[in-house]
Amino acid sequence: MERVKPRTLAGFMELLPERQQLMEKMMEKLRESYSLYGFTPLDTPIIEASEVLLAKGGGETEKQIYRFLKGDTDLSMRFDLTVPLAKYVAMHHGTLTFPFRRFQIGKVYRGERTQRGRFREFYQADIDIIGDGTLEPVNEAEIPSIIYKTFTSLGLRRFKIKVNNRMLLGGFLEYAGVSDMAQIVMREIDKLDKQGRDKTLANLSEACGAEAAEKILGFIEITGSAGEKIDAISRYSGCNERFDAGYESLRALVGYLADFGVPEEQFELDFAIARGLDYYTGTVYETILTDHPEIGSICSGGRYDNLAEYYTDRALPGVGISIGLTRLFYVLESEGYLNDEIIAAPADALVIPMTDDLGFAIKVATAIRSAGVRASIYFEKKKFKAKIGYADKLGIPYAVFIGEDEISSGTITVKRLATGEQWSAEPEVAAVRIAEELAPRRTAAPIRDGE
Repeated sequence: MERVKPRTLAGFMELLPERQQLMEKMMEKLRESYSLYGFTPLDTPIIEASEVLLAKGGGETEKQIYRFLKGDTDLSMRFDLTVPLAKYVAMHHGTLTFPFRRFQIGKVYRGERTQRGRFREFYQADIDIIGDGTLEPVNEAEIPSIIYKTFTSLGLRRFKIKVNNRMLLGGFLEYAGVSDMAQIVMREIDKLDKQGRDKTLANLSEACGAEAAEKILGFIEITGSAGEKIDAISRYSGCNERFDAGYESLRALVGYLADFGVPEEQFELDFAIARGLDYYTGTVYETILTDHPEIGSICSGGRYDNLAEYYTDRALPGVGISIGLTRLFYVLESEGYLNDEIIAAPADALVIPMTDDLGFAIKVATAIRSAGVRASIYFEKKKFKAKIGYADKLGIPYAVFIGEDEISSGTITVKRLATGEQWSAEPEVAAVRIAEELAPRRTAAPIRDGE
């Protein structure tokens, strides 16, 4: 029989057990953080009817989507979590309670060109707040606090939440007399960090004239704290109705920051953010690692007017953010941010029977598990050195020995493998001690980021 060489397709991440444990820890922290804010979990199918998934269609989406026929059924794999959410809300509108707050962590698929940090299969972690007809702007002000809570719970400290408003920027472009070239201007603004001021100025001058170009760059380059920037742009108030709406929204958002617990040093108004040209209509968000701005945004999103316009006539405005979790994990690992001190082993204790009588060892493992300590039993008939080596290779912190003496006394001998310290106690007592000693490592954040 000819053997097939095992391989993983390019653009698909496959982790070894220790790293998978860290990924699971990150997802666990995300679920905890989102739940604190009253978001309910949601899961949607990976495969949908193509006509549903591609209702909007066009552009890069159709080029990148995985699409196939099963019999005479045209199917596609989801390329994000927003379109399935739109379908879900349109289908279940009559039974959902609004505002509908959901979070979803799931895999999505894009057949794009693979490169460093770019994947064809990857996890996204999304939250959205959907209104029925209307959605109060204060919901947009809550989003930075959710971003802050989420990343600090993961262990990140050096990050900055950047915020802008599409109405503010769009209104300013109308005031500057270049609204008919808004998409061209916004694309150039979006490339400012990558191509530099001189190149951006030259491109803008060519598109809309030197005077307008200087005016646009002068606006987006306003410096200072969030409050100082709000004061600085107040001089444009009254020049344009759309600008005024965006200004009031940002002013209110900044005013709520302290109440929502967002430190001023980790928040920034950035008038150059122009993401989501065809989708976002209000506040927009990007989050960067301050030590690695070259990575780009690790959490993005914004306010939109109508989530499900391709499925229903109902106006369903919302606001949401998305974390590209697989890419974030890849970047954190490559930059040395993952916390190797947390327990990445599949068990806290390995129960090692030293006799052929396995009954007591099984009872001990059951008792330890009842106390919340993860326990595995080594049943294989190997030499003692091989049994200990098994625990060491997996990084299991404790070995529990069950010999004739332990069976007769009803106690167990526990060895802390990192130090070699040994002690004996009844199984329930030992389990409590193990749990207490492991508590700091169990609750540690999956990311280690300096202050």
